[in-house]
Amino acid sequence: MQIKKILLTGFLCAGVIYARAQEEQHAAVAGHVISEQSAPVAAAAIYLSPGNKSATTDASGAFHITAAAPGKYMLHISAPGYKGIARKIVLTAGRTLQLEEQLKKDVREINTVSVTGVSKNREINRQAYNVLSVDARPLHNSTMDLGQVLNRVSGVRVRESGGVGSDIRFSLNGFSGRQVKFFLDGMPMDNFGSAFQLNNIPVNFASRIEIYKGVVPVWLGGDALGGAVNIITNTQPRTYADVSYSYGSFNTHKSAISAGYTAKSGFTLQMNAFQNYSDNNYWVDVNVVDFNTGLHNPGRVRRFHDRYHNETLVLYAGVTGKKYADQLLIGGTIGKSKADIQTGNRMEDVFGGRWRSGSLLQPSLKYLKRNLFVKGFDVRVSANFNLGEERAVDTAFKRYNWAGEYEHKDTANPNRLGGESSLSDYRYRNNNGAVNAALSYTINDRHAITFNELFTTFNRKAKNNFDPESIFDKQPRKTSKYISGLSYRANITKTINATAFAKHYFQRNITHSITDTYDREKEVRYYDVAIQRGSFSKMGYGLAATWFITPRLQLKSSYEKAFRLPENEELFGDMVNESATMDLRPESSHNVNIGANYSFNIGKNHAFEVQGDFIFRNTSDYIRSMLIFSNHKNEYIKKSTNDESVTNRGIDAEIHYRYKNRFSLNSSFTYQNIRNQTEFEMLPSGNRSTVVSAVYKDRIPNVPYMFGNTNAAISFDNVLHKGNRLSVGYNLTYVNQFYLFWPSQGTRDTKLIIPTQWGHDVNMLYALAEGKYNIGLECLNIGDSPLFDNYRLQKPGRAFYVKLRYYFSRNTL
Repeated sequence: MQIKKILLTGFLCAGVIYARAQEEQHAAVAGHVISEQSAPVAAAAIYLSPGNKSATTDASGAFHITAAAPGKYMLHISAPGYKGIARKIVLTAGRTLQLEEQLKKDVREINTVSVTGVSKNREINRQAYNVLSVDARPLHNSTMDLGQVLNRVSGVRVRESGGVGSDIRFSLNGFSGRQVKFFLDGMPMDNFGSAFQLNNIPVNFASRIEIYKGVVPVWLGGDALGGAVNIITNTQPRTYADVSYSYGSFNTHKSAISAGYTAKSGFTLQMNAFQNYSDNNYWVDVNVVDFNTGLHNPGRVRRFHDRYHNETLVLYAGVTGKKYADQLLIGGTIGKSKADIQTGNRMEDVFGGRWRSGSLLQPSLKYLKRNLFVKGFDVRVSANFNLGEERAVDTAFKRYNWAGEYEHKDTANPNRLGGESSLSDYRYRNNNGAVNAALSYTINDRHAITFNELFTTFNRKAKNNFDPESIFDKQPRKTSKYISGLSYRANITKTINATAFAKHYFQRNITHSITDTYDREKEVRYYDVAIQRGSFSKMGYGLAATWFITPRLQLKSSYEKAFRLPENEELFGDMVNESATMDLRPESSHNVNIGANYSFNIGKNHAFEVQGDFIFRNTSDYIRSMLIFSNHKNEYIKKSTNDESVTNRGIDAEIHYRYKNRFSLNSSFTYQNIRNQTEFEMLPSGNRSTVVSAVYKDRIPNVPYMFGNTNAAISFDNVLHKGNRLSVGYNLTYVNQFYLFWPSQGTRDTKLIIPTQWGHDVNMLYALAEGKYNIGLECLNIGDSPLFDNYRLQKPGRAFYVKLRYYFSRNTL
């Protein structure tokens, strides 16, 4: 056996050395072809002379020509509707020259020649997975953040607890909160902290957003139970600048800078910086407590303690287009945020002195190499570690009402130390990091395999400055996760392909259990501490397949047995509005997706696309967030709990219509029937009740079950000047009424309902000089309708915004 292993190793090494030697004798050129608006140009012809080497760009505008001898060449690029270009290039042995070429429109041809090809977003949407790709670039002139963009996607609800920078709860086809995972260029965002969240990232930060509903591909990694969102930034080597500033209601200021530089040598610099500021002093309809009479008087007042700001810088430097790396970038993210805490988890809990802040110091590494050693073998590695600190402060021993008035909690001793909820000045570091490695090998045009390994670590160190010796804060709060995945993809025919995969989930937790007793005679409290160590190890698996019955009609289906490991905030709390639940069990779910996509044209000018999906989820140990009253804090706080069995049967549908390049209409609708299937509850004794649960087959509370979205836009070219474009848009959001608590509990008059909501937004965007200068005007919630989300927390009313944007890009040669 040892001789066989030595011989096998020798053959492999010889093959690798031979392949490497052959590779180093040749040169290559690769890159992307884009339009003046930085959109990919598909089906562009690439010709290299002398040598007669040629290629065609794919849907993302990418091309690659290999096996060319070193030397000087002329590169010719042409595409229908664009002016052709020719450039002198020099190829070096064993290296790949990376380029990005920009084509200008040919006004003599653009009206008579139609450009064919599939965009990157459309290519992603045609995968076997139930995935939708949203192109963020057309929205770069708007004032939206990424949360608002996602809120227009079928099956998605982004629920905010207030205005700019408020807490959010993301829902995707019935799964919500941490059941859905977020990624940034394939890297998990679990450890990014409060300074870098979905609703404070400007839309200009992303090139596109991929939403995976249900089954998540292996290469993303992570333990998503019900789907994932992958934010794709523009990391292609180029020289560009995208600068914007917006101002709006409630003294809201937002600015963003995105820039990149790529030298001929391959040196690359990428930077994204953004900031958000808002007073968030919008009007709310609440009951104002009269401290003299104790009466609750209905009124309309402004929020008075809800200021928010954050500043973030993402910077990377490295090389691209080298023989040892297509991309090697080292850098990281620096950021900070501060948010006043106006309310707790209900509008009835109002504060005037509490606040929280966060800092982000996250060194990172990105490495990508295609065709490493052998053709078709790709390697991607990314890693980061968050050294930032979070802080939560509550020191005002006062009780506020919505008028901004307050009384001292201890009127006899107003200088006594205390807090609105509990006296605290918590500082804590989560010390969390992640390493993600993906290996993929395309065997040939019909077969490919992918392996992914994700490791994450968490170790919270906390201290309350008002109780530095707290035995609770000194206990360990540690977790580590290892999630491995292996997939195999087969193109069975030209119209049918399938992917089978398996995932291994492993989590190790170190927590604590503290019991206390009070000796009245000695007036001493004794604590009994028990360190708990636990681990979880399970295998998941699944299959995704698609069939193109015709080039325009696609059927897709997928199944997955998935697991989701409890997150750190669920286990240990967030030090503000969420308490710890250290005995949470991991969730598991059988997920089924069946969908169809059909596109067709009526005449030459009318294009339609219709998409529909059916989803089924059968989840065990469903982790749900609920409100409980804390006697210690004298307010309602969130706490996670396991529901033994929950099912969801739902549908979502989208329809897209486009008339020429002038008018577009998009509409989406979602219905999800999420039911509690736990017939007999577990008693505190550990025995199962013999009485049917009062909430058996109830809808899961505080979760919208029917909602939709419609948006339309009309554009006009050459307005006031040639090359200028004016667009006018409208967006409608609908959410059907739903119960705040279990529908079967309470009487008809005491049930709390979040009413049906209609939101109307309008915008006008004006692009000058082919998109170099841009002006955007927006009015959100133009009808000033009362809008609610998490636990009926009221969101802003009518708001106006203006945005100025400058965009510049040039070739890197």
